[in-house]
Amino acid sequence: MAPRWTVHGDGRTIRPDTVVAPDERLSWPRTVGIGAQHVVAMFGATFLVPLLTHFPPSTTLLFSGVGTIGFLLVTRNRLPSYLGSSFAFIAPITAAAAAHGRGGALFGILSVGILLAVVGGIVAITGTGWIDALMPPVVAGAIVALIGFNLAPTAVANFGTAPLVAIVTLAAVILCTVLFRGMLGRMSIFVGVAIGYLAAVVLGRVDFAPVAAAPWIGLPTFSLAGNPFADASLWGLLPVFLPVVLVLVAENVGHIRAVAQMTGRDVNALTGRALLADGVATTLAGLFGGSGTTTYGENIGVMAATKVYSTAAYWVAGVVAVLLGLSPKVGAVLNTVPAGVLGGATLALYGLIGVVGMKIWLDNRVDFSKPKNQFTAAVALVIGVGNLSWAIGGSKDGIQLGGIVLGTVAAVVIYHLMNAIGRWRGTD
Repeated sequence: MAPRWTVHGDGRTIRPDTVVAPDERLSWPRTVGIGAQHVVAMFGATFLVPLLTHFPPSTTLLFSGVGTIGFLLVTRNRLPSYLGSSFAFIAPITAAAAAHGRGGALFGILSVGILLAVVGGIVAITGTGWIDALMPPVVAGAIVALIGFNLAPTAVANFGTAPLVAIVTLAAVILCTVLFRGMLGRMSIFVGVAIGYLAAVVLGRVDFAPVAAAPWIGLPTFSLAGNPFADASLWGLLPVFLPVVLVLVAENVGHIRAVAQMTGRDVNALTGRALLADGVATTLAGLFGGSGTTTYGENIGVMAATKVYSTAAYWVAGVVAVLLGLSPKVGAVLNTVPAGVLGGATLALYGLIGVVGMKIWLDNRVDFSKPKNQFTAAVALVIGVGNLSWAIGGSKDGIQLGGIVLGTVAAVVIYHLMNAIGRWRGTD
């Protein structure tokens, strides 16, 4: 059955003190315009992930669009969301690809997708209470923060390849955030990358030969996930990727709560479907060479600015992303972005991921006078920032646990252990 929307008012204006609800739309020209804004909002962050992980950008864009359309179908066209590339995958993909190639990294993405889909099915039956219990705000914030800070060395390394270009990019990001309001201010990363790219062009650091050779229309590059039954060492990657599931759960739940608050609609019952949809989208991406997906905060910003929460706009965005993914020319342009530009952008972006984790603490008024909260955050962050590692097995088939994995485990175990002991002693 084709999706249907009722027209909001006259289709041209938004009535005072109202929003365009998920099951409503403006006129189609205006809806297409809003959809285009969503594409621009997601584009900067979504294409950065494949560039940082050396995945084909066109493939990532294609599965991002397909995932968004699938999300709308699974959630019965009732939950507005764009599924862009998740930054939580960057560190595990980098580690997996170094040891097992792209196939190993895709197996990790595939595994995360399957597990997230399973979690979605469980949540659809049981509700979200157990998620809140497993990951209280202090734990969720610590996990998100340590992922951002753990990536800092990568940003610094890229920055060092072309410091001048990186500084121009970083300065553009900061100035755009300060000088502009609304949509342009929210797109500061995208604008900064564009300005840094122009600086790189002026300095002769961009080779356009691959762009000229690429066709306008064609299929992107597909890659298959590694087969753990043929290469048993791939099973050792699972612990590296599993913490990402917790981040994706937190991001999806946070997105749904934000939409519910801004629209006045009770969409919390769709949490299970949302997790299932994101899991299926990530699974498809992992199977054929795309990056793992997640709901995008940038697009929440677009909805808040426009007051348009219509899922029709997200159908437009999903279709446009698919079309961009079917243009090798677009992918070739993205692949010409120099490392220095990425270094300037990610120096801010990775830090902002860490700050988002801290914002979770502030928004939920985490009481850091309590030792259980102090030690949960302190130990997890030091492990993540220092990238503490632990090799189990010692051979190629062994399991390599990095800072994100160990920091995540530490956050969960320390909080619940100290909380249980505190309750037992009556000192909580």
